[in-house]
Amino acid sequence: MRNLLLGLLLLIGSQSVAAGKKPNILFIAVDDLRPEIFSFGRDHMITPNIDRLAKSGVVFERAYCMVPTCGASRASLMSGIRPARNRFITYTSRADQDTPNAVTLNTHFKKNGYHTVSLGKIFHTPADNESGWSEKPVRPKAPTYANAASMKNPKRSKGRKRGAPYEAGDVEDSFYTDGQIADQAVSDLTRLAKKEKPFLLAVGFTKPHLPFVAPKKYWDLYPAKTISLPDNYYAPKYAPKEAIHSSGELRSYAGVPAKGPVSDEMALNMIRGYRACVSYTDSHIGRLLDTLDELDIRNDTVIVLWGDHGWNLGEHTLWCKHCTFETSMNAPLLFSAPALAGAKRGVATKSFAEFIDIYPTLCDLTGLSEPDHLEGTSLVPILKNPNTRVKQAAIGRFGSGDTIRTDRYRFRMYHDRKGKLVSRMLYDHREDPHENLNISELPENKDLVAHLTHQLVSQMGKPSSKK
Repeated sequence: MRNLLLGLLLLIGSQSVAAGKKPNILFIAVDDLRPEIFSFGRDHMITPNIDRLAKSGVVFERAYCMVPTCGASRASLMSGIRPARNRFITYTSRADQDTPNAVTLNTHFKKNGYHTVSLGKIFHTPADNESGWSEKPVRPKAPTYANAASMKNPKRSKGRKRGAPYEAGDVEDSFYTDGQIADQAVSDLTRLAKKEKPFLLAVGFTKPHLPFVAPKKYWDLYPAKTISLPDNYYAPKYAPKEAIHSSGELRSYAGVPAKGPVSDEMALNMIRGYRACVSYTDSHIGRLLDTLDELDIRNDTVIVLWGDHGWNLGEHTLWCKHCTFETSMNAPLLFSAPALAGAKRGVATKSFAEFIDIYPTLCDLTGLSEPDHLEGTSLVPILKNPNTRVKQAAIGRFGSGDTIRTDRYRFRMYHDRKGKLVSRMLYDHREDPHENLNISELPENKDLVAHLTHQLVSQMGKPSSKK
């Protein structure tokens, strides 16, 4: 009898532990992804799996990165701290260097009982806050190109030889790095699902980052005759010189001219290659979703999908990111939290979200307290009611420019190294959604510019004292 009672008590105890287990987190990052996706209200790219995920969660159509370059964007997101003129500046920025006292997202979850795993590109530098992962970060390595011709007459840039900016390889998905990341992610999910601890599996896909290489079958989804140049393949009228960069990242690849416009043929191939890479990455995301279903842990797993910043495909003559136009600042963000009571599914919201909001949102969804240094706001109220707002604007910056996006306007200020204002831009998204006409210096906008200046300066990140 005593043994029977003891067995019942142990059973009840184990059920209580299981019932109280925190949700798993699948944290999916996609490098250089612009929200030109059907489930984000646009339909130039074929992404059935992202669209499938969107049906189980909330899409943030107006989500904005903090800095449109890889390292800085990721360091800000993972630390939950805003960028400033001396913090999170370049693509090599590290959270452990710019904010050494911050508890990063992975570290916080590890300290609170999660088994944390980094696979692929999460921080820009794998060593950044490496101790916050339960296992050593893994980045599979594979050949960049499948075709020998892609490395013909390579260009040397930053100590590396770079080949062509795009390639349609007659290879299987697992040939390129992202296919191998997906293979490993499926294996990791299967392994982690057996652990007693909840897991945070961070999976960072590298495509559609340059070079635009993907198996040919994904290029075939986009026949050449369906590709066209953007309508605004020109600089905005009255835009200051600070706003237009030389697309230096692209020019480090073989065959791309050192300056001036690329040929229309190259431009069209790059647009096609970018879209092929997005569909290639989408197929990997589908494998992760299938695995969650096969393991029967989908309802126990929070999924957040984000692109680290936007991307330019010729708009305003620009390629890559590195600017404060909407095309660089606006990036995909999607939360799916099946276990959240009252959470909506298959809806989109126009409520503002900043990438520093991801960290506190995951804390809220998992019942963890927030570190004191977080500067973002939980988006959980929006997951329950997409019409709710937790902020009225999104703030960001790059280089010498600081920017604010409100319901109607995007406003930017550029300063020199001494902090003197050198130029401004203002775009009315109601009348000019593609930002083709700078109206910042029109006399009738004087009061509006003064108001937006005050709003931006009062909310943007303050410089660190460490530098």
